[in-house]
Amino acid sequence: MATSPIKDVQDEILSTVRKSQETVLEAVRTWVDTVQSVAPKLPAPSIPFAAYLPKPEEVVASAYDFAEALLARQQKFAEALLASQRKFAEEGVKAASGLLAGNGKGAASPESSPAE
Repeated sequence: MATSPIKDVQDEILSTVRKSQETVLEAVRTWVDTVQSVAPKLPAPSIPFAAYLPKPEEVVASAYDFAEALLARQQKFAEALLASQRKFAEEGVKAASGLLAGNGKGAASPESSPAE
């Protein structure tokens, strides 16, 4: 099955993003391992109201839930915008077809111009 040029570009971008993410993740893991091996064991700091702060996983999940809802809303908006434009375009094609057919519908034709 042939793919489209747009799909090919999208696949290439996604592949590049995945490879970049893997590289960054490996670098962070290496850095953490190195720091943990040389840093002295420090006591955990006491942060006031820490129990009321969201966990990092909750922050990430919430951000992605929000992004998903935003993207879904944007898709509905774009589809509604296209539907509105499609109706306008279809009416424009009908009007232009009528003019090209010579029936003069919607505009003055040379035959119907007032005599000078």
